[in-house]
Amino acid sequence: MTKRVLIAGFTGAMGQKAINLVNSLSDFKIVAGLSPSAENDPQKYNLPEDAQIFNSLDEISDNLTDIWIDFTLPKAVYNNVKFALTHHISPIVGTTGLSDGQEAELIEISKEENVGGIIAPNFGISAVLLMKFAKEAAKYFPDVEIIEMHHADKKDAPSGTALATAKMIAENRPAHQTAPDEVETLENVRGGDYEGIKIHSVRLPGYVAHEQVLFGGTGEALTIRQDSFDRQSFMSGVKVALEKVDQLNELVVGLENIL
Repeated sequence: MTKRVLIAGFTGAMGQKAINLVNSLSDFKIVAGLSPSAENDPQKYNLPEDAQIFNSLDEISDNLTDIWIDFTLPKAVYNNVKFALTHHISPIVGTTGLSDGQEAELIEISKEENVGGIIAPNFGISAVLLMKFAKEAAKYFPDVEIIEMHHADKKDAPSGTALATAKMIAENRPAHQTAPDEVETLENVRGGDYEGIKIHSVRLPGYVAHEQVLFGGTGEALTIRQDSFDRQSFMSGVKVALEKVDQLNELVVGLENIL
């Protein structure tokens, strides 16, 4: 049975990659797209000619689609995912910027509605492995900092991947400050702080998505790094999510939970 797919944010770079992916899969069909500024011309965006285009949530009819792929903006993602869940549509979410409280609320809604879905801070396999390895290393190197580097147009900082990495590391080490007696002579020079883990965000043209996790110990150091040089690298994770989302009965956070 062919699964129907709606892509929110289909006009953006990641949305276009998602369109190409779904169009290449025989068991999935794009039936709609959501974007506030899109014109009503499906073929302009490489959508099937019979796909519907919506500019707002209230235009979307019931029983239209089975799966909701979201590559939108931090300001829109919460309402989008809540809409999908309450309309019994399984969301696959690559948009970052949700707070812990919003994620918890959406997970609770998914349980109440018995709707599966996935929120992935990163769909790149290299990023998922970096988080997994960093969590393991934290048992042995509790002093750690994160540097994430992204393209200049990224709207949120830190990245969802960096924040997810910090959360996973925090599960495996006692919360504490590294170098607690430091003095900042330039405000915020030490970056953001998650339970004593410093996070530094770089935004520059030419970058796509990159992360380094730096561990320091007595007389030694460990650096774990991943680089995404092309957005196409994220599509392997999206494909996995498409194939497995119907096996879930609630919203899960992290691609590693369905691999």
